[in-house]
Amino acid sequence: MSKPKVFEKPIGVKDYLPHAVVKLRQIENQVLACMRSWGYEQIMTPTMEYYDTVGVASSTSDRKLFKLLNNRGTTLVLRSDMTAPIARVVSSVLKDSQFPLRLSYHSNIFRAIEEEAGHEAEFFQTGVELVGDASAEADAEVVALAIASLKAAGVDRFKIAIGHVGFLNGLFEDTLSGREDAQEELKACLLRRDYVGYRERLRELSLPEPVQRELEDILRLRGSQEICLQALQLSSNATAQASIRHLCEMWDVLKAYDVCEHVLIDLTMIGDFSYYTGMTFEGYAADLGFPVASGGRYDNLLKQFGRPAPATGFALKTTRILELIGDSEDDLKERVLIGYNDAGRGQALAKAQQLRESGAVVITEKMELSAADEVAADAERSESREKVVYKGETFAAFIRFFGEQEGASV
Repeated sequence: MSKPKVFEKPIGVKDYLPHAVVKLRQIENQVLACMRSWGYEQIMTPTMEYYDTVGVASSTSDRKLFKLLNNRGTTLVLRSDMTAPIARVVSSVLKDSQFPLRLSYHSNIFRAIEEEAGHEAEFFQTGVELVGDASAEADAEVVALAIASLKAAGVDRFKIAIGHVGFLNGLFEDTLSGREDAQEELKACLLRRDYVGYRERLRELSLPEPVQRELEDILRLRGSQEICLQALQLSSNATAQASIRHLCEMWDVLKAYDVCEHVLIDLTMIGDFSYYTGMTFEGYAADLGFPVASGGRYDNLLKQFGRPAPATGFALKTTRILELIGDSEDDLKERVLIGYNDAGRGQALAKAQQLRESGAVVITEKMELSAADEVAADAERSESREKVVYKGETFAAFIRFFGEQEGASV
């Protein structure tokens, strides 16, 4: 294998240039402020965790974990999600804290990828976990907060699709009892949104016609509250019935939050992590084919860390949101250029500090008087007369301090 060139970086990681970092931090800060206003306190966990604890509990497939050895030969992993690390903290550092716990986070996440997949090996997530509350109210709260967080991030047009893993599990218990392989294959098709493959696999199973029709009918269970009523009539299985009633309760709460315009019920939604035990959801932006948010209930995870408790939460795909709303340099805060010589240095730097304290971004530079005159002349000659360009950078204003000479351009 050839040695990488000095300017190369590993597959799946990227450099974020200054204008993109500004936008990324803006998204992060606005979303965390929204979460804080709902009572969620921010937590930070290590980038590295033990493989035998958090790595095993994360439900990220083993081949997608970044593993490394410390100097004692112990296997560590780079965190592949934030839910498992937070479960560890809740069960250890916060073991004496009363439930419910409301925690938020913003972190970089690492997952090994296939080179041809086009996905990122390192990306950012901003999310919450609500631990210690098993109610439909709690599930509705995290969905409503996900909607508020997407709005805070600058995403205007989106839909939240909500499902429940219990509905499919109950339905398959009755119709495909003892055929676990077939159940997993059908779930895999639904996870990939491969509805054609789902129908083909149903035909291959040679099921009785009423059963096949029943399993095909779930593909039409997408919409608003009436979907719950239809699903209650589709299966009499106790698990399926309880799951639908839970979604009905959630819908009533979401109606009270006045967010139902952003929500649809999709009973083919099963979530892509094995630790989901109940409600799951994904958020899709109108202009992006990938989910920008996902979450759900995971009531069995915390018992792996010795403190059994119900929990629910979600994560925004912050990196994807950045792609969606753009990171144009035009979005940067307007900057001011101050030019000065030796005689004007004191005034220039004092002015710069005054402007910075008022929130402006200020660049100061010692320059020859001729250079300052040229910058001012260029500004006068520019078509818009709203920008100053100096050394390839754009400024909203140019202020000069040259001894007795002081003036502003633009």
